[in-house]
Amino acid sequence: MNDARKRLFIFLLAFSLLGIALIFLFAWWLVSKQYLLMNQIILTLTLVFFILLFLIISIGVLLLIYSLWSFRVYKGTNIFIRNAIDFLFPIALKLGKWLGIEDDKIKSSYIQVSNQLVKLEQKVISPGKILILAPHCLQRVQCPYKITVDVNNCRQCGQCPVGDLLTLSVEKGTQMVVATGGTFARKFIKEKRPQAIVAIACERDLTSGIQDVEVIPVIGIVNERPEGPCHNTRVNLCQVERAVNYFAEGGEV
Repeated sequence: MNDARKRLFIFLLAFSLLGIALIFLFAWWLVSKQYLLMNQIILTLTLVFFILLFLIISIGVLLLIYSLWSFRVYKGTNIFIRNAIDFLFPIALKLGKWLGIEDDKIKSSYIQVSNQLVKLEQKVISPGKILILAPHCLQRVQCPYKITVDVNNCRQCGQCPVGDLLTLSVEKGTQMVVATGGTFARKFIKEKRPQAIVAIACERDLTSGIQDVEVIPVIGIVNERPEGPCHNTRVNLCQVERAVNYFAEGGEV
């Protein structure tokens, strides 16, 4: 777990957990100051519920740290890890903003952690059940061809990465679609019914997409934006190929 981007997300999760613990201590202090029996009962039951929730989340965070540190994940623990991440992630974003850390840095760290967890599951998927999900912003703005309707409409002229991605998809035997946004991405996933996804997008879209399809393993690859967001973006083709190889052959990501 020597990647600084992963450590950032783990740090924010732990800091968020500490903040919740301080809130619990304050709540316990409030209970101790209540003299009416009914108020004590209500506050005590509420506090017990949140203590149990805190313990479950803490277990998830500890399992996450152990999994990333040891490069192994025990069967059945993923549900604790994912639930802990989902619960603490919004808090981590708020905390990061308070500390002056950019949202994209936190989300990039989240994507790295999520990718590592997927890798630890060591799933091997038939290439035909792997979906390369690409964003429409990879297509050259001036291109007249509607590849969101059918990616095979791409003329593979070499002016944008879509042609190379399509060639890779054909060579590897995977499925590939180009989506204009989250709604169409979910539609394609429902239609194609993949068992694994290699998703290309910005940090914001990847983060929300990974959380939307938690039942399907997703390896997220952040696109490159030399001309700014959503405009003639690029992607590292080697990273895409390595992600496909991981699912299809058990290779490294």
